[in-house]
Amino acid sequence: MNYRIRRVQQSLCGPRHPLGLTWVKSAALNGSVHPSMDSVDAFWHLANLFAPALGMGLIAPTLAKLLWRRELRAARWLELAIWTACSCAVVLVAGLVLLGRDGRMATYGSMVLVAALTLWWRGWRR
Repeated sequence: MNYRIRRVQQSLCGPRHPLGLTWVKSAALNGSVHPSMDSVDAFWHLANLFAPALGMGLIAPTLAKLLWRRELRAARWLELAIWTACSCAVVLVAGLVLLGRDGRMATYGSMVLVAALTLWWRGWRR
């Protein structure tokens, strides 16, 4: 029989697992176990998907403003951070769609290049 794991929300029905999980029948054809995802798990899944873009959006403009203080005096840090984070998020979604998986090195390399291009476009081309 095929089974999958489903999180139980304070329910008294079914056998309790120490982690709050219970076994339910699944329609999976390959016999693998697939955990179901509730709204909190979905939130953390999406947050972890976009965490590299947010990290790049915070770190890259900060380092650019520290290294090129005079050249980037007119550029606001918040504007650079928002543009960089959004462009990196687009690259992450494009990498997920084109490559079929999240976390590929090609996606992260493209994200670094797009962050540099975004900082150049928004910072130096004013």
